[in-house]
Amino acid sequence: MITIKSFLMASAVTAFAGAAFAQDLAPLNSDTEADRMDWSQLTEQFGEMPAPAEGTQVGGVSKTLTNEYWRSLGQGYQNLAEANGVGFAYQAAPSEGDQLGQLSIAENMILQGYKGLLVSPQTDNNLQPAVETAQAQGIVVVNVNDAVIPSATHYVGNVQRDNGVRVAQWFIDNAPEGGKVAVIEGQPGVFAAGQRTDGFTTTITEAEGFEVVASVPANWSRETAYDAASTILQQHPDLIGFYANNDGMALGVVEAVKSANLQDQVSVFGTDGISDAYASIRAGDLTGTVDSFPVLTGEVAMEVVLRLIGGQELPRVVATPQALITADNVEEYSVEETDALREMLLAE
Repeated sequence: MITIKSFLMASAVTAFAGAAFAQDLAPLNSDTEADRMDWSQLTEQFGEMPAPAEGTQVGGVSKTLTNEYWRSLGQGYQNLAEANGVGFAYQAAPSEGDQLGQLSIAENMILQGYKGLLVSPQTDNNLQPAVETAQAQGIVVVNVNDAVIPSATHYVGNVQRDNGVRVAQWFIDNAPEGGKVAVIEGQPGVFAAGQRTDGFTTTITEAEGFEVVASVPANWSRETAYDAASTILQQHPDLIGFYANNDGMALGVVEAVKSANLQDQVSVFGTDGISDAYASIRAGDLTGTVDSFPVLTGEVAMEVVLRLIGGQELPRVVATPQALITADNVEEYSVEETDALREMLLAE
């Protein structure tokens, strides 16, 4: 039986070995990697996507399907796979904390003859053993939001730090007198959680009058976020705002704010842009979210893996879009068709 301790030890070993396997690439920081391009430039720089060979199969390994974000990402994968006659299977662990379960799914997919894998690891290292095996067998692997495998040769996703920066800037612009704010973090050991938190904290503390009085992990859990926010509000009844690393946690924070009858005082922001967040913004509960357009991101990631399978040499990072959504622009960004969304984003 594999124990958590032995799993973590194995992950640490493979993390060390990974850089050597991945052509001596430096450990990836997807936010700052110089070898990058914007999603909108793929066709302009590399031409039309090569037609996939008949029978091409691609697998997707997600964090969990209990979170709408990951279901939407999978829908994006499926959209482009169907449009190009590519077989596609999408699997995920039962929860965002089941690292061993997700690793087992990835290892099983390697045995099933896929030409490419799109992987969204639960932590920066938990899928690295499977990724090393896949790469050794010539399977194209693309790391897609939001944890970052250090030895990943290709990554698709948005600039994670910028999520937090955008929210911090909203507070700076809309609360000129400053005030106390708090962060509800995601899962420790996940690149995106660290970057989102740092982007928010660094930006807002550099502005005059703001103080981050708490920064607490809630492991992507709405219930844990509710409990953490309730405690923070008890300790700091003069708090003016929360930034949560994802929308599920932000909606838990909204419930805590309502329970404390502080809706008129406390602004709450999330990250991801799920439909429940949009609905909450329309209802006047959630102040905002940073939408990273998961369906579009999934389509871009599938395009990237198919281009790589077709022999194209792409930059290490393909950056996807994001936008701060509030009551001021929620209807503008409520675009269900990705073709229309693409046109809108390209026109900005």
